[in-house]
Amino acid sequence: MISTNDFRTGQTIEWEGGVWMVVDFQHVKPGKGAAFVRTKLKNIITGNVNETTFRAGEKLPKAQIEYRDMQYLYESGGDYMFMDQASFEQVSLSAELLGDGLKYLKENMVIGVQFYSGAPIGVELPNFVELVIVETDPGLRGDTASGGTKPAKLETGAIVQVPLFVQQGEKIRVDTRTHQYLERV
Repeated sequence: MISTNDFRTGQTIEWEGGVWMVVDFQHVKPGKGAAFVRTKLKNIITGNVNETTFRAGEKLPKAQIEYRDMQYLYESGGDYMFMDQASFEQVSLSAELLGDGLKYLKENMVIGVQFYSGAPIGVELPNFVELVIVETDPGLRGDTASGGTKPAKLETGAIVQVPLFVQQGEKIRVDTRTHQYLERV
């Protein structure tokens, strides 16, 4: 059990039949009445955000989220197979669970998978991935780093905007959080 007085950003709790992560919290001590904690909670499974108020000192069960490093093996019929790096156990994850991370997923890539009560509930990709450009318009003479951008299709199928001087076949680094080109590798 965890007290609402001990809330921290990123902490997970069980509340109203779901698993919630504390996104923001504020302790309020009004001049009249009892103190309370105003919170913004995000449902880890559905992604819904809920703003709610708890009494100060109220006890809630802490959700035990387990993180495991898992290696992507292959895709089969819309399911994506991952292998636990420690136990070599294989787990199938759906495209919905992978979300935007699917755009940057390559075979043998290691990602963090979140488990709650033995079931996978979310994934955490590396912040940066290195991918090869398989299709883009050719650069023109005189293109500079401070010029415009053009779309480039990566080996995973993702499309990102790259500077005009970047060519097909080059390896680039992409930020998986912002979906932006960072640099050539």
